[in-house]
Amino acid sequence: MLYTHDFVCEVSQMPQSSNAVSMVTQAVEARDREEMTMSQLGDAGHRVSVVIPMYNEEANTLALVASVHDGLKAMGYPWELILVDDGSSDGTVRLLREAAREHGAHVRILEFHRNYGQTAAMQAGIDAARGDIIVLMDGDLQNDPTDIPRMVERLLAEDLDVVAGWRKNRQDDYWKRKFPSRIANWLIGRVTGVVLHDYGCSLKVFRGDILKRIRLYGEMHRFIPAWAGLYTSPSRIREEVVAHHPRRFGVSKYGLSRTSRVLLDLIAVHFFMRYRARPGHFFGMAGLVVGGIGALLLTYLAGLKMFTGASIGDRPLLLLGVLLVLVATQFVTTGVLSEMLSRTYFEAANVSPHSIRPESPGLVTGGEDWKVG
Repeated sequence: MLYTHDFVCEVSQMPQSSNAVSMVTQAVEARDREEMTMSQLGDAGHRVSVVIPMYNEEANTLALVASVHDGLKAMGYPWELILVDDGSSDGTVRLLREAAREHGAHVRILEFHRNYGQTAAMQAGIDAARGDIIVLMDGDLQNDPTDIPRMVERLLAEDLDVVAGWRKNRQDDYWKRKFPSRIANWLIGRVTGVVLHDYGCSLKVFRGDILKRIRLYGEMHRFIPAWAGLYTSPSRIREEVVAHHPRRFGVSKYGLSRTSRVLLDLIAVHFFMRYRARPGHFFGMAGLVVGGIGALLLTYLAGLKMFTGASIGDRPLLLLGVLLVLVATQFVTTGVLSEMLSRTYFEAANVSPHSIRPESPGLVTGGEDWKVG
């Protein structure tokens, strides 16, 4: 214990009184507790942040927080719990505050002024997370927190960047939830190259340096493993079979209405994954294809006019050919402008189109409000 002997010697020279002795004892005990906490954090080497977005989950709130604490008892690393209230209109916020007072400072509450959506809630929690390992999960008690320590250990043992949950025995309606999800999972895997059985499972474990590079907008939370493919190899993204429980309380916020949104978001994901640093190639290739077809049509019509003398002024192919050439010009011009915007973005925002893994994890210091065990 550092400096304790000197500290006691100095105070022993003070006038003897019960108050002085009590002050010395309290100061030594406080220093011992601080040094023990620092030692635990330093030996662990990693910290885990669990992020859970909440929206109108009043019936699940207290049970959720209790289940997270029960599930992470065996966690060998300090952890924190970040609960993001997405503008709930019921008593969710009140119960979240109650749970934070009961369990301690490692339970942190973020409150939105209004409902912004699950993606925004996840992004806020990710931004607030201090751990080098970040866990995402739902707040409806369908995910099981006891799976988290196993997923974290696999992430570290196999040196992975993402471990995604796979609800192999999913407790949902087949036609409304399972069947559309299977089609979506197959389609997302084919388009992005990151093949997973269950993109819809919210329980996922990430390296913090990878996840914090990703900026989520709209309803992009379901594509987080695919976005991670921008910064890491798909070989470093793996799945882990997890438990899935039927919803006991509250109402599901998901439905078939999200299918069209998934398709539109997938187009955006495909574009940014393949052409974020070279958008001119995307628009330029489209321009070359369309312009090539238009040029062939106009060449054919020019040949008819020159060699047969046929009238081509009233032919629909003439209008189509001219239109295709104009569209091709617009595509190429858009490609040039997008290339300029892309370079401006990377240079002005000091963002690199590539990513480099950290050479070694940083030393963990401080953090008295982290939960150990």
